[in-house]
Amino acid sequence: MTTPPTARSVLCATLDDRDRMTAALTTAFASDPVLRWLFPDALQYLTFAPQVLKHFAGRGFEHGSAYRSADFAGAALWLPPGVGPDEQALGAVMAQGVDSERHGEAFGVLEQVGAGHPDETHWYLPAIGVDSRRQGQGYGSALLARGLEVCDRAHVAAYLETSNPTNIPFYQRFGYEIIGEIQAGSSPVISRMFRAAR
Repeated sequence: MTTPPTARSVLCATLDDRDRMTAALTTAFASDPVLRWLFPDALQYLTFAPQVLKHFAGRGFEHGSAYRSADFAGAALWLPPGVGPDEQALGAVMAQGVDSERHGEAFGVLEQVGAGHPDETHWYLPAIGVDSRRQGQGYGSALLARGLEVCDRAHVAAYLETSNPTNIPFYQRFGYEIIGEIQAGSSPVISRMFRAAR
């Protein structure tokens, strides 16, 4: 029987880990409401979702705040206070990959995501996921707990967005609360969630 992962078993990732972590996240987000709204075709999704993840969350590698399970089944990319996604590169990927008739709504969502961050100093969690074959085995909890340890040591708040309503109770168990929603046109609703400093 495999030992369930814990925050202590979560590793700080390096740039050498990026491809395997991106693969795990791409698999984890294969049914994500927003990513599949942006990229409904399978080839479109497999082509552009890894690039979105790179530019939306990849700066976690540069700041030592990318975490993975030992077996690469799960990954979490955190951005420290004052660091955000590479919006220019992300916009270029979306302009190329999203169907043109959806550009207005897609960029409307992206604009709201950028503007929706709380004013309070916070760590941002743009991506956390577990390979679909390993979900429900404690990986998500271990990854989230590892990042929140960093927040709590520094007494700093944490913030994220989720477009999957089934994930909301999971985040609430860790102290997150819904503080608002993001939506543009036909896009799925994205819940903005905040965890106060401790």
